[in-house]
Amino acid sequence: MTKAAPTFASTGDLGEKKITFAKLGDGAYAFTAEGDPNTGVIIGDDGVMVIDTQATPLMAQQVLTFIREITDKPVKYVLLSHYHAVRVLGAAAYQPEHIIASQLTYEMIVERGQQDWESEFGRFPRLFRGHESIPGLTWPTIVVDGKLTVDLGNRKVEIWSPGKGHTQGDTIAWLPDQKILYAGDLVEYHATPYTGDAHLRDWPATLQALRDLQPEKMVPGRGDALTSAAACEEALKMTQAFITDLYGAAREGVEKGLDLKAIFALCKERMDPKYGQWVIYEHCMPFDVARAVDEAKGLIRPQIWTAERDREMWGALNNG
Repeated sequence: MTKAAPTFASTGDLGEKKITFAKLGDGAYAFTAEGDPNTGVIIGDDGVMVIDTQATPLMAQQVLTFIREITDKPVKYVLLSHYHAVRVLGAAAYQPEHIIASQLTYEMIVERGQQDWESEFGRFPRLFRGHESIPGLTWPTIVVDGKLTVDLGNRKVEIWSPGKGHTQGDTIAWLPDQKILYAGDLVEYHATPYTGDAHLRDWPATLQALRDLQPEKMVPGRGDALTSAAACEEALKMTQAFITDLYGAAREGVEKGLDLKAIFALCKERMDPKYGQWVIYEHCMPFDVARAVDEAKGLIRPQIWTAERDREMWGALNNG
């Protein structure tokens, strides 16, 4: 009997997730949903900062509902930890005074913002509920090239880019007084890193820069909010192990002269036992392997994913 090809990406993932709004410290919160993209919230005396917005204004209303149970202060800032549609296209719901992104994230929006939106919507439609409410691409009003400290009123937030990893422009928010880190998708917890736009060889050094902060609490890109230094270190180690194993297997396949499908099979054979139960593993692996192979072949800048490229690659690796 012929084995049926897997459903494309996460088009078959239709189940609702349990939402948690966790308090990590004074004015520091995490919106999580069982492995769906996380949103961070920081509240000061003068206003609110939201870190990553959800994919649509409709879905962002869920976050706003929790915020309004705590404070009626305005959302002064939205911070884009990086540029992926699922993270940023809900920004309009917050009516922020400013949207902050790194210079390298801004360059990604210019280069591939529309293609990324179309690609991600096709991959994971459940995360784009209310997509008709998206007014367009999310553009920053403050572009950071270096470090920026934002004072929300007796609550200072340090914003900086520790290095390339999940994308070229990853940006974190750090509450130094409480050692709380909002890491974006640089760090995942029991969730599969998506590496389709990654810089895999740079990523471990970037994780070390986060480790050097010695965070005691963390909001990863996906997975539960972490409330101890030991849990933060576990998440850093898990993420680093995945990307190291992925790149190592892909590089081995390239060195052996294998084609993409054979390298995909090699990576799956090596990685399924260790990571196969992580959230969105089957979704991510085709995109992850494709990027790892490109980087192993010397393609430093990730190719742009389009809806058409997504389907062609998926079909080539999954026999249909």
